[in-house]
Amino acid sequence: MANSKRTLFLKRRLRVRNKLRKVNAGRIRLSVHRSNKNISVQLIDDVQGLTLASASSLEKDLGVVGKNNAEAAAKVGAAIAERAKKAGVEECYFDRGGFLFHGKVKALADAARNGGLKF
Repeated sequence: MANSKRTLFLKRRLRVRNKLRKVNAGRIRLSVHRSNKNISVQLIDDVQGLTLASASSLEKDLGVVGKNNAEAAAKVGAAIAERAKKAGVEECYFDRGGFLFHGKVKALADAARNGGLKF
């Protein structure tokens, strides 16, 4: 029986997240979610169970509402880096979930690194 795209995505997401948890215990997680229409990112403290900061292409002040391209992802990445500084976060680990580190996800990561986040 062939695996569906969704099943493969879920397996990849669990594999990535479990490997990252082993290596980065106690650090803040930068979690990315990409849909067909939007991209969003959160800084999550798994120890306390809190979201410290978030950014999304749905926010009107970023000026990319309804767009889901590398340019929108870069603006979201820059916004999360700025909000992380305000929250006092300098280092985190990048949780791409089941998404491949290519295109929009890579553009978001590069913009966050240029903004001052270390991962």
